[in-house]
Amino acid sequence: MRVSVVVPVYNEEATVARLLEMLAHVPLDLEVVIVDDASTDRTWEILQSLRQQPPFDRYHYLRHSTNQGKGTALRTGFGYITGDLVLIQDADLEYDPQDIPLLVERWISAGHPLVAVYGCRDLSQQPWLTRWGNRFLTVVTNLLYGCRLSDMETCYKLMPRAVVQALPLQGRRFEIEPEITIYLVQAGLTILEVPIRYTPRQAKKLSPWRDGWPALLMLLRRRLAKPFRLPAPPAYQPTDRADDQRDQTRGLSEVIQ
Repeated sequence: MRVSVVVPVYNEEATVARLLEMLAHVPLDLEVVIVDDASTDRTWEILQSLRQQPPFDRYHYLRHSTNQGKGTALRTGFGYITGDLVLIQDADLEYDPQDIPLLVERWISAGHPLVAVYGCRDLSQQPWLTRWGNRFLTVVTNLLYGCRLSDMETCYKLMPRAVVQALPLQGRRFEIEPEITIYLVQAGLTILEVPIRYTPRQAKKLSPWRDGWPALLMLLRRRLAKPFRLPAPPAYQPTDRADDQRDQTRGLSEVIQ
């Protein structure tokens, strides 16, 4: 079981090295794909230095030539993954990578491939506007799509790679979070939740006003559109049959236009 971890990064020079070190200590077979969304600080310089050292030389490093948003960074990363499962990991240390095995264990225990596992946060330490914005969007998601989620906006979403790569994602910024959830529900996946550790950062890039409205519009627009359906049952590829592809992309460093 290989887990592909997609890490969208933008101006995280203070935390990105620590995050990659923490991922290196996760007791799982991880494929790490970092997508730098045209950082203007030393983030890319730090990443290029790390990729010269083991174990970071086995990670994949991608960079956008212009800033395009978290959603676009994730979509770029999803195009390079080869693992059996895929997880989203922010680089700001709000989420502890040592919780990743908990999500994987829950996925395995479900005993069915069409399952996603979300990490459920304790939002009590968030600023009140952000906290209630998250709760509002989760409630709207549950009402519109028949879910019973506690934390739709969580970053930690563990999903089958074959499903993720079939999703017609279009979100460019943070509206990709509800978009992923909508498509998973419409594709017939069961979404399970497990409690995780969460340390909210003080200075967030996400704005409740600027990013909350696009997320709400995504929920409403997709409810009125034709529901997404998987084109065919996902074909799960055993890890050893993906070895040749991984060997070709190991240590990749590429600038995406």
